Amino acid sequence: MSRRSRTKRPDSGVSGCVVIDKPAGCTSHDVVDRVRAALGTRKVGHAGTLDPDATGVLVIGVGRGTKLLQFVAGADKRYVGQIVFGTETTTLDAAGEVVATHEMSLDPEAVAAAAARFVGDIEQIPPMVSAVKIDGKRLHELARAGKEVERAPRPVTVTRFDVHPGEDPLVYDAEIDCSSGTYVRTLAADLGRALGGGAHLRNLRRTAVGPFTLDDATTVDDIELAPVAELLRGMPVLQVDDDVAQRVANGQSLGPAGGAGHVAVTDGAGTVLAVYQARDGNLCAAKVLTGA
Repeated sequence: MSRRSRTKRPDSGVSGCVVIDKPAGCTSHDVVDRVRAALGTRKVGHAGTLDPDATGVLVIGVGRGTKLLQFVAGADKRYVGQIVFGTETTTLDAAGEVVATHEMSLDPEAVAAAAARFVGDIEQIPPMVSAVKIDGKRLHELARAGKEVERAPRPVTVTRFDVHPGEDPLVYDAEIDCSSGTYVRTLAADLGRALGGGAHLRNLRRTAVGPFTLDDATTVDDIELAPVAELLRGMPVLQVDDDVAQRVANGQSLGPAGGAGHVAVTDGAGTVLAVYQARDGNLCAAKVLTGA
């Protein structure tokens, strides 16, 4: 019995950066697949998952750009959304089933004061519907199987948690600035408990990932590929000549560091060769792209 052969499509070899305004109702991986199809390459990844019901900024690396996503993934995030008090759900957001209801009478000043207690360096317990792995299994996989396991709290930083009442006395608009890894729906649920009841999150929208905002974003139907260097927006740039570029290709140190943090190393044409960082007083390779 013969097996029908499959023709493998050639990879376009394109590289760059795409910023998408993710719509509700699809996963971040769905968006990656759309970008793959549109640009003709399998080498596509994103810099931080958004839940299917969430919308907003999703930064995507293409080709060589996938190697730089780590420098975007750790950036601070900005969100807006709505906190619905009086109702708890299985997923801590509007997608879950209601598991508890509470009679709550809210005073805006008391709500704002309670929210302020979550600003700063805090610890959060990852929700069971998150992608965190425990003993090799993702929490959301365990949750779908009806299992709940102990989760260790994780440190995060919240720099802004502003809440404002809307037309519905039990629904507050929220604006959050936070570190990477912060669970906004956990913030909503914890705020509800702090006020003597419960809450869940709805209409979450990510408005910024580091320097990338909604102003940079396009729709999945109107993809625009920006240069790889865009993924390092805001990072100091060190332009090198051909001789030094060869040292960079080999991952060699570039001598004493002039400061802390990461530096984008480019050639004379502005092509990103690598990212270097200060280590033990020297400028050392953190990620080399040459030859990728």
